[in-house]
Amino acid sequence: MNKTVIETTNAPGAIGPYSQGWTVGDLIFTSGQIPVDPATGAIAEGITAQAEQSCKNVGAILAAAGVGFENVVKTTCFLADMGDFAAFNEAYAKFFTSKPARSCVAVKELPKGVLCEVEAIAVK
Repeated sequence: MNKTVIETTNAPGAIGPYSQGWTVGDLIFTSGQIPVDPATGAIAEGITAQAEQSCKNVGAILAAAGVGFENVVKTTCFLADMGDFAAFNEAYAKFFTSKPARSCVAVKELPKGVLCEVEAIAVK
């Protein structure tokens, strides 16, 4: 089976022993993306801006693999506060218009103290 690491400067680099994503056959797996601006390293304020940046980072990895948001079949979303669910959904819906399957859970804490993280599985 053909396996390829996905690398792009248009999304934040890994902050640990992992890659931004993998292509395995016709499947694309992204690592969880937190809302770090890849150009500046800055983290936006508020759940809406953070959700949008996390989605943009996922999109950059998908683009590096030669696909787009319409190819996503499953996402997993992590929120630091389930009280942000509605605002997160509003931002998320702008990117994942094909409505892939999704899990969304609240977690105790996310890297760098961010409010959300998004990962995706897509098909070519």
